[in-house]
Order: sequence, then structure tokens, then C-alpha cells
Amino acid sequence: MNLFSPLKIFNKLDGQPPIQDKHWYSLKASGEAEQRTIEVYVYGEIGTWGITANQFVRDLAVLDDGTSPIVVAFNSIGGDLFDGLAIHNALSRLGERCTGRVDALAASAASVAVCGAHRVVVAENAMLMIHNPWTYASGDAEDLRKVATALDQALEVIIAAYKAKAPDIDEVELRRLVNAETWLTAREAVALGLADEVGDGVQIKACLGQGAVMQKYQHTPKALLDQLTETVEPTEPVVEQPDLTAPVVDSAKLALLITQSCNQAGISDLIEPLIAATKLADEATVQAALTQAKAIRDLCVAARLPECAVEYVRAGLDTSAARARLFDKLVGSGGGFEIDNSLPQNEDPALAVKAKQPDPSSIWAARQAAQSQTSKGARP
Repeated sequence: MNLFSPLKIFNKLDGQPPIQDKHWYSLKASGEAEQRTIEVYVYGEIGTWGITANQFVRDLAVLDDGTSPIVVAFNSIGGDLFDGLAIHNALSRLGERCTGRVDALAASAASVAVCGAHRVVVAENAMLMIHNPWTYASGDAEDLRKVATALDQALEVIIAAYKAKAPDIDEVELRRLVNAETWLTAREAVALGLADEVGDGVQIKACLGQGAVMQKYQHTPKALLDQLTETVEPTEPVVEQPDLTAPVVDSAKLALLITQSCNQAGISDLIEPLIAATKLADEATVQAALTQAKAIRDLCVAARLPECAVEYVRAGLDTSAARARLFDKLVGSGGGFEIDNSLPQNEDPALAVKAKQPDPSSIWAARQAAQSQTSKGARP
């Protein structure tokens, strides 16, 4: 359920931030103290590579006075299911003063999150998308069976979240719609009970987030896909628009490539540093980084400093730079040693080997004995 994408964060600005990127998130409080309204804009992915539940709750707590109405506006393709559930529960705890507003799209985990609001308003030209949870995994058969069980449990959590918003909904029909990946119009969402009101429609572009994910869904409406490549006419004042015609990068696929390659090479500790270093730019960048990471790991192991590999990979060092860092660590630590090929010197004179001194008496006796033997052999 994880979607990988960077997020630009705009906190506590005066007024709504201009749309200059595909994903953004902001909070603002407007009006006098007696009629204060807190607005939260979740425009982008939900989860680690987007707006996390932790960040959402902390930022909201800064502005929340406990009494002001809160409007949470969504335009999100979804993201991490459990972050979406945490936001769902955070909105639910706010009670009747919380309104969830779908400005363009609340898909996947975002649809779970918005259903936590006491009142849900879907713009007339907006959509709600519900589908089965999905993930990626690697491992043996037992590992994959555990993943399948976890997905089944996640589905029950999703169903429970929708039923909390629409307790009278037909559960059999709800499960069918979820399994079929259903894109609901505002009126269909109201008919099912997942929304309370159809709001005014305002066209919103360039905030859908990771286009690759939009293309991965099986039944994405063509109108939404067209927004990913639509050319935006400049207006006055001129605002730089994102390059929507550039090739779409499938970040989830690249993250899976890093995960599988690292697991196969026995360097799973380098998965997160590689994702951070490459920013999942493109496949060529990822492949080059994987090759370099393996070489750096080998260098660190040879230097008996394997723990340095994570730091060097995260910093994007090449092998030459990593080798230099390792040399500095070994020399600077004082743990190095020198090889001395000279023979050891024995300091104990008592153990020194000395030459045998001549003994005149023994030499004379040996000579006399030799002469005596010669004389005996000469007699007839």
C-alpha cells in the first residue's frame, strides 16, 4: 500500500498555496477567534513519501483550539493504508466539528481517511475510489502466505472504516465494489452513504501526485489520466508549471527493484539509503547505484568496517571516495600497524648463544690417544 513520491510541504501560509507542483500540504486558520475555521489541505500522497499521519496530527494540534470547525480537503491518490487509517481515526475523534471535503479525488487510503470525518462533502466533479489493499513482497512460500494473510486482514480493516461512515451500507455490495476497484462519482458516493453531500465543483489540476500510480490502477477514468499530459496555458501573472509531458517514473517499481536486488545480494540494510540517495529518479540511476553500493559494501567489509556502508551509500559516494574515507578512518583511529621484517633481538644475555671456548687439556689428551693407536698398528 506504499506509494513512493517526494512531497513539498507548505505550513501555515497566509491563504491557499499556489499550485506549482503535483503534491502539496498546508494548514491555515482564518477568521476571528469567535468564528475561526481551520482548513487542512492534503493534496498528494499519504504516508512515508508524502504527508504522514504523525505530521498531520502534530500540525493540526498546533492550530486546533478544541472548538473551531475543521475542514480537511483531499486531492490524493492515496498511499500507505495505515497512515490513512490513523488520519481517519484522528478526524473521527474531532466529532461533529470536522468536515471532510473531496476537492478532486480521494482514492485508496485517502478514501479511508476522509470517511473518518463526521460530514463528507464531495465536489460535483470529484471522485472517490475504493479498492483492495495491495503491496509487494519477496521471500519463500511461507513468507508470501503471511503477506496474503496480512492483506486479508487489511481488507477487513478497510471494510470496517467504510462501514463506520455508512453503517447501513450493504456489506456484500460494498465488498464487491472494493474488489472491483470502483471509481464513485459524488452522487454515487452519497447514495452509498460514504458521503453526505454533493458540493460545488471546481476544476483542480496538477495535484494528483504520482502519475505512475494513476496509470497502475485498472479502471482509472480517462479524464484523470489526461490531466497528467495536458498542456497548461500560461496566465498572468506567469507561474512556472511542472513538466507534465516528461516520462512518468514508476517509483514503486524502482523501490521494488532496489528491495529485491539488495535482498538477493545480502545487503538489505542498504535498501533505505539507496532509496534516499537515488530519489528513485529513473531505472538507470537505480541500477548504477546498486552496482556502486555492492562495491562500497565489499570495500567496507574488507576494511573490517561494514557499518560504514550505510553512511557512504546514503551520501552517494563513489568507490574512490569511499576508499579514501576508509583510509582516513583506519589511519586516524590509531588502530593501524606496521610490518617489521627484521629478526627479533634477544635482550636476555643468559639466553644468548655463545661459541665454545678451546680446552687445551682435552686437545692434548685426544692427540696422545691418536698417536698411541697409530704406534700399535705399526708393530710387526
